[in-house]
Amino acid sequence: MTAQADTKLEADVVVIGGGPAGCWAALTAAEQGARVVVVEKGYVGTSGATAAGNTTIIDAAPGSVAQFEALERRRARGAGLVEEDIVTRVLDETHRQLDRLTDWGYGFPTSDNGLLFRGSMRGVDYLYFMRRKLLKAGVTILDHAPADTLLAHDGAAAGVSGWWRGSGERWTVHAGAVVIASGGCAFLSGALGTHNLTGDGYLMAAELGARLAGMDFTGQYGIAPKGSSVTKGIVYFWATLFDADGNRIEETGDRQEIVARHLLRGPVRAVLDKAPERLREGMRHGQPNIFLPFDRQGIDPFTQPFEVTLLYEGTVRGVGGILIGQDGATDLPGLYAAGDAAAREPMSGATSGGGGPNASWALATGVWAGGGAARFARSLGPLATRRPARAATETLGTNVAHADARAEIAGIIRAVQDEVLPLDRSFYRSGARLAVSARRLDDLWQAVRRFDGRLPGQEKAHEAAAMTATARWIVASAQARPESRGIHRREDATSTGEPPRRIHSGGLGRVWSRWSHVTDRPPLESLAAE
Repeated sequence: MTAQADTKLEADVVVIGGGPAGCWAALTAAEQGARVVVVEKGYVGTSGATAAGNTTIIDAAPGSVAQFEALERRRARGAGLVEEDIVTRVLDETHRQLDRLTDWGYGFPTSDNGLLFRGSMRGVDYLYFMRRKLLKAGVTILDHAPADTLLAHDGAAAGVSGWWRGSGERWTVHAGAVVIASGGCAFLSGALGTHNLTGDGYLMAAELGARLAGMDFTGQYGIAPKGSSVTKGIVYFWATLFDADGNRIEETGDRQEIVARHLLRGPVRAVLDKAPERLREGMRHGQPNIFLPFDRQGIDPFTQPFEVTLLYEGTVRGVGGILIGQDGATDLPGLYAAGDAAAREPMSGATSGGGGPNASWALATGVWAGGGAARFARSLGPLATRRPARAATETLGTNVAHADARAEIAGIIRAVQDEVLPLDRSFYRSGARLAVSARRLDDLWQAVRRFDGRLPGQEKAHEAAAMTATARWIVASAQARPESRGIHRREDATSTGEPPRRIHSGGLGRVWSRWSHVTDRPPLESLAAE
């Protein structure tokens, strides 16, 4: 749908976000007979982290050796926080939907012997294919329509509103249920495909009272050639690294941690000289975007060393997000979450799920959330879109537009980035630095809430507020975990051997964080019977 002044729509289910999780949620709800609207900040098919490159996914049949091995890998990396029953459900659901994609004629690549290889998909092809499926299923898509406010009725989600990027006019969708599939937050770090991923869904959910989880496990960075946005880390399996003095780095272990440790001392260079010739050809064919930065600079990365850096990926490839139950439901009736917008501790534990696990999580939770939202809306009957609804937000102020608004908002964003992006803020943490960041972010929150993102010149205010809020939950959660575990690395606390526990967080004016049991999650169907 194209931009129109004061657009008002009704739907059984509205989905915020058009990445894989959002597409699967919308398709599943439509297949259950729901009227569905998808609202997307960019364009469904080209926006988001998946669309920017290839994506791996776990294709493992129920009960197979491949599924057992995938489960073992998750358990080994999860630092005690992976839930095997949920991983199994994710893998089963993923395999079932990959079967459907095959039947629909999706163009999976083939191996040398002509067999379909369903463990890899070109992101833009995948999402364009899903867009066509949505349109064929009768789903209404609003492109270039950022959402900024949930609608509520007696504490239940009742729709969403936002604005058209082209005209600045408002749109509103009254709905029986809402699925937040708006992706994670990378704080505008420059990592490929993350420019629109600023934590907007987290903020909207928290304004309604939802809990977040896993925000302590957000110290995720990707290796990239310096000056590039491409954080495809798989190629560095075959890399030789050199320190600032040109010495070969002989250390073994986590590649990101090795690079981070040496970057704090000076430049780090890499060369992909360990890759055999046949693999080099396969890399260029299968992951061509990896090589664009090298080709532009006339560098052969297999023979010539190049400087590398680390780009923050936060909750896009980290773990934190909105706390959900097994059907994608949040604590709040009618509100569901999926994909990177949802906390992934049950799937990934305390470490990044990387490509395959995260893609499988997005697909499965999208299906569950879409189905749960459709059932919830159906339980409301004809009241689904007739409930009086109000804006759930009290975050943004009502100050008048002024000439310096854009500059002030940009300054707040830079100040938030200063507390999140540096290696000594998020890759390595300490109690003293976290305390300083907490105070600065509290001040920034008071500054950003003066702006109203609905006013001309202040369109970035909602993103600035979302990033500030997300940073506060990250810092509060990191302060609450006085140990090193997974990608939460405390310089002042080693791994303690304590039983694995989760940290939940939330709040806006006053941020809170607390320990929670692993099994503490929203109930099935989010109290739909009420």
